[in-house]
Amino acid sequence: MLVIIGVIKAIPHTPAVPWGLHSLFSRNISSSSKLWVTNHSPPVNVDAKRALQTSERRRGTFTDRSQFKYARRLVVKLGSAVITREDEHGLALGRLASIVEQVAECHVEGRECIMVTSGAVAFGKQKLTQELLMSLSMRETLSPKDHTRADANTLLEPRAAAAVGQSGLMSLYDAMFAQYGVKIAQVLVTKPDFYNEDTRRHLFSTLSELISLNIVPIINTNDAVSPPPVAPQDLQQGMKRKTISIKDNDSLAAMLAAEVQADLLILMSDVDGIYTAPPWQEGARFIHTYTSDMHDIVQFGKKSKVGTGGIDSKVEAATWALERGVSVVICNGHQEKAIKTIISGRKLGTFFTESSTVGSAPVEVLAENARHGSRTLQGLSPGDRASAIFTLADLLTSRQSDILAANAKDLSEAAKSGVAKPLQSRLSLTPAKLKSLATGLRQIAESSHTNVGRVLRRTKIADGLELSQITVPIGVLLVIFESRPDCLPQVAALALSSANGLLLKGGKEASHSNRALMEVVKEALATVGAENAISLVSTREEISDLLSLESHIDLIIPRGSSELVRSIQEQAQHIPVLGHAEGICHVYIDSQADLDKALKIVRDAKCDYPSACNAMETLLIHSDLVQSGFFHTVCDMLKKEGVTVYAGPELSKMLTFGPPPAKSLKTEYGSLECAIEVVNGVQDAVDHIAKYGSGHTEVIVTENKNTAQIFQRDVDSACVFHNASSRFADGFRFGLGAEVGISTARIHARGPVGVEGLLTTKWVLNGDGHAAADFAEGGSGTYVHESLPL
Repeated sequence: MLVIIGVIKAIPHTPAVPWGLHSLFSRNISSSSKLWVTNHSPPVNVDAKRALQTSERRRGTFTDRSQFKYARRLVVKLGSAVITREDEHGLALGRLASIVEQVAECHVEGRECIMVTSGAVAFGKQKLTQELLMSLSMRETLSPKDHTRADANTLLEPRAAAAVGQSGLMSLYDAMFAQYGVKIAQVLVTKPDFYNEDTRRHLFSTLSELISLNIVPIINTNDAVSPPPVAPQDLQQGMKRKTISIKDNDSLAAMLAAEVQADLLILMSDVDGIYTAPPWQEGARFIHTYTSDMHDIVQFGKKSKVGTGGIDSKVEAATWALERGVSVVICNGHQEKAIKTIISGRKLGTFFTESSTVGSAPVEVLAENARHGSRTLQGLSPGDRASAIFTLADLLTSRQSDILAANAKDLSEAAKSGVAKPLQSRLSLTPAKLKSLATGLRQIAESSHTNVGRVLRRTKIADGLELSQITVPIGVLLVIFESRPDCLPQVAALALSSANGLLLKGGKEASHSNRALMEVVKEALATVGAENAISLVSTREEISDLLSLESHIDLIIPRGSSELVRSIQEQAQHIPVLGHAEGICHVYIDSQADLDKALKIVRDAKCDYPSACNAMETLLIHSDLVQSGFFHTVCDMLKKEGVTVYAGPELSKMLTFGPPPAKSLKTEYGSLECAIEVVNGVQDAVDHIAKYGSGHTEVIVTENKNTAQIFQRDVDSACVFHNASSRFADGFRFGLGAEVGISTARIHARGPVGVEGLLTTKWVLNGDGHAAADFAEGGSGTYVHESLPL
């Protein structure tokens, strides 16, 4: 067994420290006024770095994974199964090197790292195997009756293997840490040393002195002479409240974490974390967040075949440490970059926390609730679903003052934090917006009677055998949106209408607005007994963690910046994504355009709501119009509207003095900015859009219907308009009532997506004892495949 303690400098903590050891650490280390960490890079002043973060230090245990980034003192325990090879004779060097790298990086960053690890026995077994074989062969040759052969089998007992492996293991760690400029020192101890007051005091005095010299102490428990790993009974009786019985490395790590007042203890094993039952058993559910009141719901399986402890010992150690102010994560040490992943706040392993009421329920529970809620909604009559949507529309009006007050808080905080103007515009709610929302929701309610269970096709397969294709909900939707709280009731109404379960993840900039709107959604759902069908993910779940719930979520719909949507599309490898990454919309003014219409359309497309995804970003002008003076007219109009104009390459060639060049013609400005480019005709415009467009919405302004038809036929975008503003690309304006988003994908749902895009189908076959064998050659059955009226 090996214990590595890597502490740079102790910092006083608010909670009292068991046995007064923290004061010992602080007193001895304070003699070193400054510590400098080097690793082939400029030194980092650790004192200065920590001073900047003192105000952000936690009080008590962490209540949320996002707080792990503030953890300054870490204890990382490596189980035998993590660093030992499958054959148990030797170390998994690649995995161990990765862990050492992460610990060294944390050390260099200024974190205080403590590492508890096994390995000496496995390393010793590897070295002894060949020596033992050679020794036995030599003894057999020299003295067939040598009495020492009777003890040969004991040479591979753990204590003997540890004696052989300890020095080699230390050399290995020394070489690995040296790659990162980290110096180490070894201190050999036995477990009783932790229970004897004098040896314990001397031990930590030595450690503190090494730490003051910026040396990482490695405590190697001397397993060659250690007695069985149980504390003496008399000491146990006097220390029941102060110590834990050291039975394995889990309990040892927990005790060290409590002694040095660590912020976070990471117990690494060969399992992903804690399950409600052994993970191979049917119905076993993974527990992402564990509290002490959950102990009764966990059934423990067998312990690891390599180590001395099982999951029950890990839970016992984690709970013991948690009671003493240390947050704990149990994770799979085989996971790549596990330590850095956990510190970054990602959902890896099982997080032990004192608080069982922080935030909302785990997102997995919310997703399961949404699944059951979808079934509840399917069981309702269309009239009941419509009634709930009507109720939601009414609540948007009757609770307007509460909603706007919450929105005002978000707007105030956004202004103080410097949120970009386009995002502030999307964040804002007004009485007019709420009124428009309510109107759209009523449209959804009125159309919801024919959504779910609608028969799309009926076919007579054979006499007495009839097939139907009917609409059904997709299942559970995850809608991730930024800034725009108005999309929350829209999407909720669409989910209600289509009987889908729904998880909503809004941006923190709209947290007050989203909570207020979610309250009215829950109230509307309660009228039909489906409160859990729709939930707001209000915990600080990382989006990447949500995207890994492929067993819970059936479709992801992102609504936000191109960066957000593109990131989700890249990360969601196992869940379909419906949406658009960018809204680079074009308006093409043809040579045969009505110029008054053109000015009106351009003004509306760019200036009506410049932050919308259907706003014009590039204006294409026929080259004939540049010479006719229309270019100057449209530029003057845009200037009066406060629009900043950029010139495309072709336009820049034609002007001596003109707008500054556009950095890119593939830009979604989302503000009062746009590019202007010159094209030589409709085909040139189509080619330009194919090269720079995002497949969202394109417009042609012309009085030549043949030209318009060519444009609408050849442009491959979700929406293609003739003599109409791009701003009409909207679910409400299309008569869909509202939209869950706009899709530029080439799937069943394209353009503004309403209820239809949230439905799929299933086949229903009704027979009377029919068998496929009846229709084989020589059988009595005959296919007719006759289409039947709906």
